[in-house]
Amino acid sequence: MTETVEVPFWLLAAIGLLALWVLLERLLLPSVRWFFRRRVNLLIDQLNRKLKLRLPTFSLTKRRVLVDRLVYDPRVLEEIRAHCESTGAPWDATLERVERYAREIVPAFNAYFYFSLGRRFARWLVQRLYKVRLSPRGTSVVEGIEGEASIVFVINHRSNMDYVLLAYLAQKQAALSYAVGEWARVWPLQQMVKATGAYFVRRGSNSALYRRVLERYVQMAVEGGVVQAVFPEGGLSRDGDFREPRIGLLDYMLREHDLDAARDIVFIPVCINYDRVIEDRTLLDEAGKRAERKSAVSAVWGSLKFLARSLRRRSRGQWYRLGYAAANFGEPISARQWARTRGVNFRDLPRRKRIDITREFADHLMSAIADVMPVTPVSALAWLLLSDSSSAWTRQRLVDGYRQLLDRIASRHGNTWVVRRDADYAVDLGLRMLTIRRLLASEDDGYRIREGEAPVLRYYANAIRHLLEETETAILSNTQAT
Repeated sequence: MTETVEVPFWLLAAIGLLALWVLLERLLLPSVRWFFRRRVNLLIDQLNRKLKLRLPTFSLTKRRVLVDRLVYDPRVLEEIRAHCESTGAPWDATLERVERYAREIVPAFNAYFYFSLGRRFARWLVQRLYKVRLSPRGTSVVEGIEGEASIVFVINHRSNMDYVLLAYLAQKQAALSYAVGEWARVWPLQQMVKATGAYFVRRGSNSALYRRVLERYVQMAVEGGVVQAVFPEGGLSRDGDFREPRIGLLDYMLREHDLDAARDIVFIPVCINYDRVIEDRTLLDEAGKRAERKSAVSAVWGSLKFLARSLRRRSRGQWYRLGYAAANFGEPISARQWARTRGVNFRDLPRRKRIDITREFADHLMSAIADVMPVTPVSALAWLLLSDSSSAWTRQRLVDGYRQLLDRIASRHGNTWVVRRDADYAVDLGLRMLTIRRLLASEDDGYRIREGEAPVLRYYANAIRHLLEETETAILSNTQAT
């Protein structure tokens, strides 16, 4: 019993590693997990006392549980059965395929990452790139909404910075869950996006299985009270104007919505505008088909290089912020009230009729978004300069035109918010940005649009075009008289 036993070194090392693993698994790791779980639970309690919209139980449920709920959802299982019968595919292989879809879609929300690391990063990045402005009504937009309602922010899509900007602006309101395209499915961005509660969407997928899994996840999240943030346009604006809305996600949310249920779905229109969109030239190239669409890795890498270059110039005192980034909020729109005023119930409609009604509702949402478009200095100056692009504009003429433009907008659109009403300051800021970017040339008789740069100015003018139609002639004649 006490004799010495010789064993090979590799076996001794294996036994030691196994013992260490057992020690970690049984003693140390549970204590570490308990410590961090306790910290996270304290953070969640603090957040629920501060946030206007509490974190729902659905977001705090373990991801593995949500994946299983999604895979074995009765409607998903019915779709699997129909797929197997029509194609002859094995049940096990189809179930495994559905599970891959579910793991791809279901986020891994981490409250600590979202509110501690993510919020700090969003604040640091946004405040260094832009002068951020939120309309006064934005701080009280969720007040007055019944507590059981599921809230969906519907937003125009101008830039990939929209995700960061909205998360920053809503940090005291709620945790937002975005639908993100496949462009973000690159390491390590994919893991960080999932940790914020976002879920990935395959645009234009023709797989009935995938669409059913995505549909059921969206419906489960809405029923669970997750605060959604949706871009109805489905992609970035290529010319600065609004795109036709896509109704896929809206249809998923509404097709099973019970008007008599306790939980309503309330849509809050949000409109964003920038003095500088980082991707503006790339988007214009894609719109004009002068450049092939970049891959996800290339697009992300290009944005990171731009940010690194800009922040390096800022550290040397050679760079100004990119002007204003502004968001305005519209009046909440109740899906229940909207449907009842039209005498329809989404659940009872045949497919074709439901699609038509959903498209009408999507158009209504886009109109509500457009009505609250913030007016930024660059958009206003771009509109003025393009209204008479053949002649030079003096600074005083631009100041006078800016004041008249704001007066006309105010007389026609009471919901519109002007980020900067001080005409002198706004014109100076806009001119500085446009001349730094070499979009304007400063000459003895005033400022002129440089050759070939009109499309970029039109991109920014298009943001407020719907607010100023039929006013161009009047503003131009008044400024020329001045």
